[in-house]
Amino acid sequence: MNFRTDLALERTEPSKQTKRTKDGCTVTRVEEGGGVYITLEVESISDHIDADDALLELLTEELTSLLPKEGPVLAAGLGNRAVTPDALGPLTAERVLATRHIKGEIAKVTGLEGLRPVAVVSPGVLGCTGMEAFEVLQAVVNETKPSAVIAVDALAARSPSRLGCTVQLSSTGISPGAGVGNSRPRIDAQTLGVAVVSLGIPTVVDASTFALDLTDGGDVQEKAAPRGAPMMVTPREIDLIIERGSRLLAMGINRALNPSLSVEEFSQLAG
Repeated sequence: MNFRTDLALERTEPSKQTKRTKDGCTVTRVEEGGGVYITLEVESISDHIDADDALLELLTEELTSLLPKEGPVLAAGLGNRAVTPDALGPLTAERVLATRHIKGEIAKVTGLEGLRPVAVVSPGVLGCTGMEAFEVLQAVVNETKPSAVIAVDALAARSPSRLGCTVQLSSTGISPGAGVGNSRPRIDAQTLGVAVVSLGIPTVVDASTFALDLTDGGDVQEKAAPRGAPMMVTPREIDLIIERGSRLLAMGINRALNPSLSVEEFSQLAG
């Protein structure tokens, strides 16, 4: 059986992983496909919401290491805002501070001079817009010419224990929907022509994978996917995971792109 997962640490051998622990967070580094995957694991992301939390600082540090040092950046919130387990990207985008338009006299008057240009977009999903997320991003990239794209999306995990407890960063881009068997056009440096850093939190587990883990094998395919319709499992507290997870990711992006502003200032400016 093929297990569906977006997490590099679940599809690679432990011997190919480098682990370290910092401030109660396990950091796993995997080099795969010509890029790097960095995974941060804590007991629960929903418990890490304080402004001075170590997880935020660690996330900011790792994200900064994957991004170009200079140049404008496009932050893209992938996913469907109307479906809670898939709303991580759009909610994160809402909280990222757009600064590309803050320049000249406006920057002087507001005291926001010298900020790195940041544009933000939520491309939606094919079923709602009639356009692939990749098509929207390609058009925006061609117009705004960023040095990099940060693509935020909800992920799928193999293990239920990783739901709401894991953040994955990658320099290799992302294939939206791949973890739930609905793969869309890939978003990466090759397809967009600029560096793409992906960022996400696992919010669902494939039901067949979950059932297999619970039963230690056996014929679970029909029960887990009645009438051939695959199902996904998500935590009961998914609303809280999405709400606090999106705040964490957005603040990490804000701090990585414009470290001169404090968490409190970002909270006032971006909401």
